[in-house]
Amino acid sequence: MISPAIAAVGAWTWHPHLLVWVAVAVIGGGVALIHRRLLRTDTHAAPWPRVRIRRFVGALVVTLVALGWPLGDLAAHWSLSALVLQRCLLVLAVASLILGGLPDDVIRWVTRPAPVDAVLLRVLRPPAAVIVVTVVLVGSMAPGLVVAQSNSVAARGALDFVVVCAGIVLWLPVIGRIPGIARPRPMIRAVYLVAQAVVPVFLSFIFILAPRPLYPVFVHSRSVLGLSPLGDQQVAGFVSKLSFLFTLLAVAGAVLARAPDSDDDLGPEDPLVWADIERHFERADRRGGSAAEPLVAPGVVPPGAEAGGPAPPVDHGSDNPGDAEFGHDQDTSPD
Repeated sequence: MISPAIAAVGAWTWHPHLLVWVAVAVIGGGVALIHRRLLRTDTHAAPWPRVRIRRFVGALVVTLVALGWPLGDLAAHWSLSALVLQRCLLVLAVASLILGGLPDDVIRWVTRPAPVDAVLLRVLRPPAAVIVVTVVLVGSMAPGLVVAQSNSVAARGALDFVVVCAGIVLWLPVIGRIPGIARPRPMIRAVYLVAQAVVPVFLSFIFILAPRPLYPVFVHSRSVLGLSPLGDQQVAGFVSKLSFLFTLLAVAGAVLARAPDSDDDLGPEDPLVWADIERHFERADRRGGSAAEPLVAPGVVPPGAEAGGPAPPVDHGSDNPGDAEFGHDQDTSPD
């Protein structure tokens, strides 16, 4: 139920979201400061291109839209469709813009710790990524958690953070940018995106077909949006399904359209650069093994390795990983 204080403020009465503003400012300033420090200390520091800066700023702006007034208020207390729209923005827009906008050296720094690297090696296989995203997005819509995010700012912030992390997991196999973990080939990426467009949002069918409202916390939706709780729930189902379908299928089509024509599953994998080799040696040192182990993620076969073929070529054209976008000649991150 909505507290008297919240009811007094109302859904459409503007008020500042200071915690959201502070969190966004801290994240933006923190990334910039870390990048400046790495430029001075990292032997392979890379510049932060303007296109990436624009994407990162875009991620911060969309975060303010999703979590501030009025969408943040509607999502917290008044409307299930607003909550679903907010989650779609965090997963589809904020996560992809963050991943496409962070500086290369910051990504290397964040993913270098052994526990983080070990987790990424496991969750970035396409089947594992689909499972992780599905569990997080479906679990975050459990009735108990929806009530908790409505009643507690801390719970709401924690859930938003987890949802953005799930979005990053969703986009990493498509965008890449993690040293030492190769992206799947274009055809596999397209199939993966189709799976992500369907599996994690199966709750949308329940929202649409349920005979009664499932979230009593949004019982006052009619007074705000003119929709009954059941109608608001059905709109939420369509918002969830159509947002994921249109966005991810469009990206899948773009991936296939930009893939080189090849008999080898629509193109080879990305070539290795120095950051990949460096990360491979770090993993070998942690395991105490040989540095002659494969340089790609488990389960990904490098081009030319089939049937006893030659090893994949290593790009020695630059000692600076920023010169090659971690193996991409052209930037392929979705705007």
